Amino acid sequence: MEKSDAQAQRPDWRAILAELGGLSQSMRGGPGYRGPRSDHFDGERFFNPGARSGKSFGEFLRWQRTRAQVPWPAWRAYQVVANPPSSVNVGDVAVTFINHMTCLVQMGGFTLITDPVYSMRASPVQWAGPKRVHAPGLPFERLPRIDVVFVSHNHYDHLDLPTLKRLARSQAALFVTGLGNGSFLREQGITHVLELDWWGQAILPHAILMFTPAQHWSSRGLSNRNRTLWGGLWVSAGERTLYFSGDTGYTPLFAQLRRHRGSPDLALLPIGAYEPRWFMCDQHMNPQEAVRAHMDLGARNSVGTHFGCFQLTDEGIDEPVIDLDRARREQGLTAGEFYAPQPGETLLWRPGARALHVVA
Repeated sequence: MEKSDAQAQRPDWRAILAELGGLSQSMRGGPGYRGPRSDHFDGERFFNPGARSGKSFGEFLRWQRTRAQVPWPAWRAYQVVANPPSSVNVGDVAVTFINHMTCLVQMGGFTLITDPVYSMRASPVQWAGPKRVHAPGLPFERLPRIDVVFVSHNHYDHLDLPTLKRLARSQAALFVTGLGNGSFLREQGITHVLELDWWGQAILPHAILMFTPAQHWSSRGLSNRNRTLWGGLWVSAGERTLYFSGDTGYTPLFAQLRRHRGSPDLALLPIGAYEPRWFMCDQHMNPQEAVRAHMDLGARNSVGTHFGCFQLTDEGIDEPVIDLDRARREQGLTAGEFYAPQPGETLLWRPGARALHVVA
């Protein structure tokens, strides 16, 4: 028997109680990392060399008190239905934009998903917190076989436990993340986990992965700030290279990466969650800075991410795409060179092509 509208609107108290039961463990985020000091770890907490590692609680309260948030629509329907290729030719790269920073990457024999978030909210509970305004561009049930699940850091809009648990049950994938997150994932029953430090590498059958530095911070609660490491991912598969930055502010690290690894064929760079600048500048790039990062990297092409799904900051839902267009034109770039996709679009990168090709 179908539920009535009144029944459908009633809270699912069993689900709420179950979430509350695991809330403390989720917000604790595991025991954190213990290990030797380094140029980004003081023996207890990680930090950004040369930059702040998050804002203070007082600054957060100032932002909440003074914010001028542009309203977002309650829901936005996209007509694009993702149709990622069943296989990708050697030398090509396919990227399907699912939502936020969740991208399906296919590189000739190797498949990766980045920061997978399929939950309705980017929150420790599903009855409060930032709520998505569009459906995932690729339904979970249509995901292909995945080799690696990459988790850049432990914020709720990147480390989404319900999605990660679902992937662990349905895929035989390796979960790759930064130092300190492995023990937390194992507490949640996700056991096939590899932790990496900045510049650490993993050699897999069809790809070499490197965990790259980023300028950000980590926390899932008030007591575990910067106890786990954040970062990006450099992927080498055959002759192709792809760089996924993770959350990051604009930083000299992009030029350092180019000196250290060369220029990537394709870069996935965040363009959203950047207002107000006084609060967000250390941790999130705006579109102008993302274009600068693209140029610092010498990337052949770039794809914009981290926009249009969860309202985390104050800019309007369309401002990242509008500002990216302006920043591109200022630098003489075309949309095909740095493209902001709609959820569900698959982009194909081919050697020698100046522009990304939208195939779905």
